[in-house]
Amino acid sequence: MEYRQLGRSGLRVSALTLGTMTFGGRGGFSAVGATDTVGARRQLDQCLDAGVNLIDTADIYSAGLAEEITGEIILGRRDSLLLSTKVRMTMGGGANDAGLSRQHIISGCEASLRRLGTDHIDLYHVHEWDGQTRLEETLSALNSLVQSGKVRYLAASNYTGWQLMKALAVADARGYERFAAQQIYYSLEARDAEYELVPLAVDQGLGILVWSPLAGGLLSGKYRRDASPEAGTRHVSGEWHEPPVRDAEQLYDTIELLVDIAASHQASPAQVALAWLLGRPAVTSLIIGARTDEQLRDNLGAAELALSPDERSALDKVSQPDLIYPHWHQLATASDRLGAAELALLGQHLKRG
Repeated sequence: MEYRQLGRSGLRVSALTLGTMTFGGRGGFSAVGATDTVGARRQLDQCLDAGVNLIDTADIYSAGLAEEITGEIILGRRDSLLLSTKVRMTMGGGANDAGLSRQHIISGCEASLRRLGTDHIDLYHVHEWDGQTRLEETLSALNSLVQSGKVRYLAASNYTGWQLMKALAVADARGYERFAAQQIYYSLEARDAEYELVPLAVDQGLGILVWSPLAGGLLSGKYRRDASPEAGTRHVSGEWHEPPVRDAEQLYDTIELLVDIAASHQASPAQVALAWLLGRPAVTSLIIGARTDEQLRDNLGAAELALSPDERSALDKVSQPDLIYPHWHQLATASDRLGAAELALLGQHLKRG
């Protein structure tokens, strides 16, 4: 297992992270999975054997049950693990049970610590934007958690480019702890993050943690243009709607290429999709979660798969997003003065130019 530096921080995390959204199965999360404590402990054992050192969870997953299960399975081995969790989503019926106010952040952190059975969180994410709370309040509260020792590092998730840059600017101006990373959706199915979030990460030295790197299973190889997936699959059942698919034909073309490349490596399409992501700019770790031990074992194998430059180029081309403004204009008129951040998106177009 490769260990990568998380942005400009000194923290090193494994290239693959154990995701826990399948833990618990309470409420709407039953559509994702319902792994109990026994199964979760077995998955953690697999990951530790493979060298994974980071577990990612969130207070909202199964209304806190995923954190409780995580707390149970790390008993006796907390010191060898890094824990990531999140705050922002609605956790009750009270007026202050959601958002990024000082009240909700601090109470949410303390509740997560209790459920996880630990005295600190290694990486604490704001799970989503809160447009009704001043960033100064949010970042001040997060900074106080770092100063108190309850949190070691901070991260954002699901922010737009301007929101994330504004947060970094406010933190720098006020002397608050800044985000070390961002957790985003990024996959061969949808490369929207390359427009702003990936270049921002390169420019600002943020690590990228990727959620749903297999697009909710769409890139696993079981979805084919000429075949129906097995009954009970969540995209077929209509019980889960992340991610949305905007171009089904491009998705199927991408899957066909994944299948072909996988066959040449005696690997799975999922492993190829994950290996491609691990080679993208600023990507630190991919969060993998699975309904079954077999799926998890397969995903872990991606850490050992090396793709050739030609294979990477072919995957780049088949999944390439259209250039939106101002990126197409900069490609046409500013290609003589592009920096590393711009090249994270435009470099692939220049190579083919």
